[in-house]
Amino acid sequence: MEKTYDIQKIMKILPHRYPFIMIDRILELVPGEKLVALKNVTINEPFFQGHFPGAPIMPGVLIIEAMGQAGAILAAESMDRAKEGSLIYFMAMDKVKFRKPVVPGDQLILKMQFLKQRSQAFKMSGIAFVDDKRVAEAELMAAFGEKS
Repeated sequence: MEKTYDIQKIMKILPHRYPFIMIDRILELVPGEKLVALKNVTINEPFFQGHFPGAPIMPGVLIIEAMGQAGAILAAESMDRAKEGSLIYFMAMDKVKFRKPVVPGDQLILKMQFLKQRSQAFKMSGIAFVDDKRVAEAELMAAFGEKS
C-alpha cells in the first residue's frame, strides 16, 4: 500500500514546527518497509543567514535531521496504534557520509528503509538525493519514548 501525505498530515504526526520541521511532503510510504519524502530547500531557511553568507549550504546535521524526521514518520505509521502520540528519539547515527552540498533551490529527496525493529527501537538506512545524485547517507537508530 502506498500513501502520500501533505504538510498538514505530516504535522499531525511530527511534533516539529517552523523553523525546525524538515519535511514538506511524503511521496511514498509502505508501512514497515520504506518511505520517500521531499524537502524543498529555499533561501528563506533561517540557517542560510550564517551558513555561509555569500555561499549558502544546508548544514549536514540538518540533512540528517530531515532523515530522522522522515524515519520518525515511517516508524509512527508502522507501529501499532497503542503507541500513537509517543515521541520518537534519536539513539544513534552510523555510517554518515556527505557527498555533495545542498543549496537553495534544491529539492532534497529522502529515501528511508527499515533495517531492524526490536520492541521500541528501530534501525533505518537513509539516503538523500538531489537531482538523482546522492548527497548524503546514514544509518539511524531511534526509539519510542513514553506516551505523552
